[in-house]
Amino acid sequence: MARKWYLFLRYLQSILKWRSPQPPLLRGVRGDLILLCLLTFALPSLANPHYAQNITPIIQNQKSQTDQGKLLYDAGRYSEAVQILHQAVQEYQKQGDILKQAATLGNLSLAYQQLGNWKLASVALTTSLRLQGAEPKNQNLLAQTLIIQGRLLFSTGQTNAALSTWRQAEKEFEKAGNKHGSLKARVQQAQSLQILGYYYNAVKLLKEVNAAFDSQPGSIEKLAGLRSLGDALQLVGDLKQSRIILEQSLKVARALNNNTEIGKSLLSLANHALSARKLQQAIEYYKQTVDISPSPQIKVEALLNHVSLLIQAKKYTEATSLISVIEPLLQQLPPSRTAIYARINFADRLMQIDRNMQRSYTVLATAIQIARDINDNHAYAYALSEMGELYEKTRQYPEALKLTQQALVIAQAENVDDVITYQLQWQLGRLLRTQRDIKGAIVSYNAAVETLSKLRSDLVAVNTDVQFSFKESVEPVYRQLVALLLESQTPGRPDPKVLDQARQHIEALQLAELDNFFKEACLQGKKVVLDKVVDKENPNTAILYPIILADTLQVIVKIPNQQLKLYTTKISLAEVETTVAQLRRDLIDPSAIESLKIQSQKLYTWLVKELEPNLAPNGVNTLVFIPDTVLGSIPFSALFDGKNYLVEKYAIAMNAGLQLLDPQPLQRQKLNALTAGLIEPPYPYKEFASLPGIKLELEQINQAGIKTKTLLNQQFTSKKLDNLVQDTPFNIVHLATHGQFSSRVEDTFILAADGPINVREFDNILRSRDQTQQEALQLLVLSACQTAEGDKRAALGLAGVAIKAGARSTLASLWQIEDEPTAIFVGEFYRKLKDAKLSRAFALQQAQLKLLNHPNYKAPTHWAAYVLIGNWL
Repeated sequence: MARKWYLFLRYLQSILKWRSPQPPLLRGVRGDLILLCLLTFALPSLANPHYAQNITPIIQNQKSQTDQGKLLYDAGRYSEAVQILHQAVQEYQKQGDILKQAATLGNLSLAYQQLGNWKLASVALTTSLRLQGAEPKNQNLLAQTLIIQGRLLFSTGQTNAALSTWRQAEKEFEKAGNKHGSLKARVQQAQSLQILGYYYNAVKLLKEVNAAFDSQPGSIEKLAGLRSLGDALQLVGDLKQSRIILEQSLKVARALNNNTEIGKSLLSLANHALSARKLQQAIEYYKQTVDISPSPQIKVEALLNHVSLLIQAKKYTEATSLISVIEPLLQQLPPSRTAIYARINFADRLMQIDRNMQRSYTVLATAIQIARDINDNHAYAYALSEMGELYEKTRQYPEALKLTQQALVIAQAENVDDVITYQLQWQLGRLLRTQRDIKGAIVSYNAAVETLSKLRSDLVAVNTDVQFSFKESVEPVYRQLVALLLESQTPGRPDPKVLDQARQHIEALQLAELDNFFKEACLQGKKVVLDKVVDKENPNTAILYPIILADTLQVIVKIPNQQLKLYTTKISLAEVETTVAQLRRDLIDPSAIESLKIQSQKLYTWLVKELEPNLAPNGVNTLVFIPDTVLGSIPFSALFDGKNYLVEKYAIAMNAGLQLLDPQPLQRQKLNALTAGLIEPPYPYKEFASLPGIKLELEQINQAGIKTKTLLNQQFTSKKLDNLVQDTPFNIVHLATHGQFSSRVEDTFILAADGPINVREFDNILRSRDQTQQEALQLLVLSACQTAEGDKRAALGLAGVAIKAGARSTLASLWQIEDEPTAIFVGEFYRKLKDAKLSRAFALQQAQLKLLNHPNYKAPTHWAAYVLIGNWL
């Protein structure tokens, strides 16, 4: 099984267990016999109902070894399929039947891919293509082989090559007049486009595929295509269109009166509802799936997902009731990888609701035995790792350590960096830590992080709603490693090299968080030498990395011409989050000034107080924070030392990570701004208030001496903005309109006259500028925006917009402020921005001080809303 599907199963373990894909094998070499390889990232359903029974008699009755191999493959018995297909290849070679030999080699490659044996999978494909090159071209066979080759390339991280191969497959299908094959090749291409970051190209392609399906009559092929497309649209975040397509697939399935297909479509709709956070609707769909599907495998999938939701809701009695329904269904599954994973997933649910771990142990022991019997090493390693985790939870550490090491040896013998490997490396690190082997634990954690870095594309291409599993299955690896590194240091004399490793791991975590936010792995980080950035290029700047761990708040600080320093405060994660949440509430309430000062002073004490005596003697006048999680949603300018706010002493900026946004000076020789504003929000977005001061705000930019081109009110549409971006030279974009930053990319947007412009669409608009203009975008200003209420990780959306806009700096409001102070702030900021002696951070500081010293706007509510992200020079 390809690493992507391992990833899917393990990576989402804390929420639900999904289907492992089984692309059908080729059954022949004539065009009308080729069964298209339904390889989409939409996770097609597994076996047909009869595969859930004992298929040995059926296999034995097949005359053709190829047919036997196909049945074994469809049943998930990949090792046996490999043996049979290998025999078939030898038989066709003896007969001199080149095309059948080539087709069977393609099937053999698929089976090897399911076993994670990439080397032999590649050899089989290369041989198949070589044989086809020696014969008159059979376009259907060649196209199908190219689809399989694209799958291999995609699964091994060669996304560009996979895209190119699938495009070639599409051309071959078109030459053969195989429209359905062409459509499937295009769905595959959309998968690669999304991973490469070309989101809207992927959506456009998928919509074209959907239009082509519309013209086809109801059939199993159309049904499978619609369901694959609906699942694909879900993966790229188009939940509305995804639901429409999946409902169409259900309608076709019902018209065909095919209960197996009805069950599959209901299961896809259930998973879609879960992705959209419509949990009750998901439960209803899961129930309907179990009621109508004749397939034990589909029933098990639906029941396990339902149980997960019940566990999340702490409805343990209902969950236990469903557990009793799942158990006999497991016995109906034949020995296969599917059966192994189902048992592992079942054991995981048992561990969550049953204090008696004996049942989980028995289920996992059966899974291990099945994996050994069918010689499936990947599944064997997976089952051993789960057993090791069970022993870890029951504090049987020596046994857990032995099983984990055994599983890791097996997984690494496959020579593939996949999710099983990283989970085992992480598990080994945890266990070594319990044994007080800190050095060994750090080595294992480092290995896990290295494996994760190689899995970037896989980690973001699995589902549109992986925030929870990311928080539970990826983020802890980085944080626990950082905690180990910092805990290993001698108090008062930390090793600067170790501190640098820790801050680099935190930046890597932030990069992974943004990957997860966008469901793309297209952000390109680069190594940054901190001494060079500060000592040589910014000798008046101190860079602070506040790191929130389980029971400490650590601050790694780089002060000019000094080695890295570490400041530690013993405090719980919960207290940090509570303090930040209260401060955010106080910041938007002008009457809460006393409470605001109390909370703000707490944060000042934790983050700055101890290190501040080292700042002035070293000429520091600018502080740059690389904020961690919830700290990204507060303005550090409002930290209070008991007498003054931090902004009264320092220019302040934030950065999403120096790997992504390194400092570059502002090019002031000519500042041209593209400005847009929306006074009245469009229907039906009446929850947003009118912004009558927008016109004055935009006029202030012009009066500051900045040349502007403006879209106001009904002129400000996404299309007109796109046109203006492409046709107008500018290096500043200033948008005065409502907007929201959220931890969900779907909920991060700016509001135009024709509705929300999602951050992805906004990225696409600004990216089109790069094709027509050479000048860098120096500054993006987002006025009247705000972070989503109650969203602890809303700063992800803020950082995401800043990164995706491609601007050197982004100035954004964390909450909406009144019209008059906004106009004063904006006018002063742009006047100072034109001063070549002042950095962007100083321009922001001066604009904030202008309000702070105003008799009506002294409260941080008025002046602290704006934060500068990115380059501060």
